Amino acid sequence: MAAYGLYTHIASNKFRSMLLLAGLFLLIYVLVYAGALVAEVMIDSGRTVDYYLTRASHDLASALPWATIAAVAWIVIAYFFHQKMIDAVTGGESVTRQQQQRLYNLLENLCISRGIPMPKLKVMDSPALNAFATGLNPRQYAITVTTGLLKALNDQEIEAVLGHELTHIKNGDVQLMVIAVIIAGVVGFFGELFFRLFTNLSWNSSGGGGGWSSSSSSSSSSRSSSDRDSKGSGGGAIIVIIIAVALIMLAWLLSQVVKLALSRSREFLADAGSVELTKNPDAMISALRKIENRGELPDATSAVMELCVDNPREGFADLFATHPSVKSRVDALVKYAGGHDPGPLALPDETSDQTATQDQPTAAGEQPPPVTHGPWGDKPPAQPNNPPPLPGTSPAQGPLGPLGPLQGPLQGPWGRHR
Repeated sequence: MAAYGLYTHIASNKFRSMLLLAGLFLLIYVLVYAGALVAEVMIDSGRTVDYYLTRASHDLASALPWATIAAVAWIVIAYFFHQKMIDAVTGGESVTRQQQQRLYNLLENLCISRGIPMPKLKVMDSPALNAFATGLNPRQYAITVTTGLLKALNDQEIEAVLGHELTHIKNGDVQLMVIAVIIAGVVGFFGELFFRLFTNLSWNSSGGGGGWSSSSSSSSSSRSSSDRDSKGSGGGAIIVIIIAVALIMLAWLLSQVVKLALSRSREFLADAGSVELTKNPDAMISALRKIENRGELPDATSAVMELCVDNPREGFADLFATHPSVKSRVDALVKYAGGHDPGPLALPDETSDQTATQDQPTAAGEQPPPVTHGPWGDKPPAQPNNPPPLPGTSPAQGPLGPLGPLQGPLQGPWGRHR
């Protein structure tokens, strides 16, 4: 699907996101198939690989409706309770106009200017500089900002951040990201469940055959040696278990890659949407520069950090980073929006700390002498007990002339002064 502008990029991104989410949903069925392989091996460990693959396919067909219902139920639960779960993790609290008049007015002006429904406002008590949007429908939409962001950014920069989050809401990014996080959570949950199951099982190779037995109930799951001898050596079971483990690892890895692709591709569009709303690319650039490397929320989960304006948690070789780097986002704004990059910015409190360190006295209780700055360099401090002589006078001998001290009345251009 070709894209030739901001709005067509949004439409193209939504289309590709729906395909990615459909693929992510299919990963649940891959996990069910892997679980069926494990179950067939546990039931009968002496069959061939073809037998296990065929039986697992029949099991998947039977379990497909139940797996779909379970996944949909998981999504429905998250649909109604995801905001409460996020607030419980981050500590965000709803605020009114009376509590946060400055923030409320900035968001309201943006919404009124573009006819966007007003989302809820939440404030999170944290020194970090970050913000994120949540919600799956207009009644649930909410924007959460940290107290550190409110202190460090000016009104124009806060407005740019709010425009960034409003763009996520307007483009449908929030719904897709929440659903992607939910489904990825399902994949991670079942993947961990299967791995825990494997760690609690031990391979029983006694009697010429093989079989899986639980460490807690080996007697109930073991088979007689005669049955194992009649069905084979159990080599196919080992191969099938390896296939199942590989499928589980592949499903988890693809779920993470798809989720990251959804996030990374949308941050550039959200930055561009903020500039479109505020008509101020420099404000978005300076906000990103101030937020850079200062957005870590220690108590937040990785799923919450993926929703934020910036996620400083980076993966190996930037492969698992959920956001593009601040530099790449700033470069895009400079190139396409005509902004100006001031480079990394220091916060006001950091600047004041450096100034206070430089202004410390050289010794305890002793202040350095003041230095007077003149147009041609520094001047030594004036001595209060020895005032400078008046022009045309000598401190010891009185008025000065071109050849020395004058004697008698002063000589002027029209004669001597009487």
